[in-house]
Amino acid sequence: MDAQKVDMFIMTNGKYFESHQVAQIRDSLISLDDSKWSIIQTLQFKDPTISLIVSLLAGTFGIDRFIIGDTGLGVGKLLTCGGLGVWAVIDWFLIMGATREKNMEKLQQFIH
Repeated sequence: MDAQKVDMFIMTNGKYFESHQVAQIRDSLISLDDSKWSIIQTLQFKDPTISLIVSLLAGTFGIDRFIIGDTGLGVGKLLTCGGLGVWAVIDWFLIMGATREKNMEKLQQFIH
């Protein structure tokens, strides 16, 4: 894979991943077969900042977890009103990291 294309991908999508994962992502993309590049470019990642905003506004109902694909946790938060508010507050601190992990999992499906 062309290093210049990979660097552009990293610059454009770096905010969707943990900073310590960026070097690993770059190395994996450089060694990737060119035939998968068009698929990688079309992937859409969840924005961690949007997840935080949704968590602040409607985290009690589990909407933040539904958005990132954690359906089970979303149902749990919905049925318990965000763990009576405690779980919702804890998620304010965890949701951005959880969103970035989901993005990494999505990317790894196509890299490996």
